[in-house]
Amino acid sequence: MKHPDGDGASDLAAKVLTVSDGVIEGTRQDRSGEALEAYLSSSGWAVVERSAVADGVESVAGELRRLADGFHGLIVTTGGTGFGPRDATPEGTRAVLDREAPGLAEAMRLVNPLGRLSRATAGTIGTALVLNTPGSSKGCVETVGAVIDVVGHAVRLLVDNYDPHPHGG
Repeated sequence: MKHPDGDGASDLAAKVLTVSDGVIEGTRQDRSGEALEAYLSSSGWAVVERSAVADGVESVAGELRRLADGFHGLIVTTGGTGFGPRDATPEGTRAVLDREAPGLAEAMRLVNPLGRLSRATAGTIGTALVLNTPGSSKGCVETVGAVIDVVGHAVRLLVDNYDPHPHGG
């Protein structure tokens, strides 16, 4: 892996998981998954996989386990972070996290006043960093944008602590 400046993401991979009953049932287009893929790609991340599951603790936990298995990179979920009766992405995520990263989730909530209604979490599964984002195409990009400057560094640290601390940090 090349680490020329410790700040770029060009050598890092990402996966996007859409959590939506409507997308699974074919009644909704996966606009937030598309928006995340476009944003991550334009930010220098190689989006290597996109998947979708129905809302629910077990569906989210199972797919996150699969996506993280042997993967070194960023996994961003979209959907299921609100107060709806089927919104269980944070619970499914917490069920499989090794360690939580509350600072990332807090920074993501601060980007928009509606963030105060988010129950999203963030953390690690093995060598993958997981971020929960809202199901709207605007909200998911906004929240990832709030932490995109540090997630490459965090992902690199998950392997061997190779990445030097960013300048000024």
